[in-house]
Amino acid sequence: MECFHIFRLWYYTNMPKNKKLIVANWKMNPQSLVEAKKLFLGVKKTASGTSNVQTVICPPNVFISELNKLYSGHRVSFGAQDVFWKEKGSYTGEISPEEIKSVGAEYVILGHSEARAFGETNEIVNKKVIASLKAGLNVILCIGESKRDAHALYLKFLTEQLKTALLSVGRKELKNLIVAYEPIWAIGKTDEDAISPHQMHEMYIFIKKTLTELYDKKIALNIPIIYGGSAEPDNVNELLVEGEVDGFLVGHASLEAREFNEILKIANKK
Repeated sequence: MECFHIFRLWYYTNMPKNKKLIVANWKMNPQSLVEAKKLFLGVKKTASGTSNVQTVICPPNVFISELNKLYSGHRVSFGAQDVFWKEKGSYTGEISPEEIKSVGAEYVILGHSEARAFGETNEIVNKKVIASLKAGLNVILCIGESKRDAHALYLKFLTEQLKTALLSVGRKELKNLIVAYEPIWAIGKTDEDAISPHQMHEMYIFIKKTLTELYDKKIALNIPIIYGGSAEPDNVNELLVEGEVDGFLVGHASLEAREFNEILKIANKK
């Protein structure tokens, strides 16, 4: 515990000041290109005007190319929600990092809890991380526990997720890594049951400390940690100020232009 507090003190003495990263994970929504364009155009103006925020829109793959044509600036980027780890070949239904990049994607979400629920292992996530970084994509690596226990065994679970996902990943490649902390138990919960800013702050420091142990302090300092639980206009301010997160991976709130715009505006003030 003393080591944890020493690391915390060191971190806040040296922490860098970066733009906030707000990632919209549209999941399997909306149902048509017309609706996708309408949703994107509903947030485009706000996202374009946020000088302190980098916005990333991750729609279904079939919409990336067309949405990319609607924007030419640098404050909004596009990403994929998953990829396969092979460049090409007989892998029916899969898509490679290179293919995603060719249609305008700069980011990719990997290791999301919904993918893990369908059997994706830490080892599979690792293959995808390596392939995506090699292709030059920015990787949003999701880690998170399904529940917490009194003996803090969930911390070992998180350490294993992070350690395995980054196996054989070189130091130079980490400049394109973002870690999204996605506590499954907090997703979709009310304010009373959701993660508190204090809990998020502790996890932020824990992840930074783990990255330091895997690599070094300088590298850990420069890897953004974003929150991938329930991010809403009502809780993002506290999580930014007290939880000190570097941004959010936003789910259902990103499907409502008004709510997502509000999140962008709040983050832009920090």
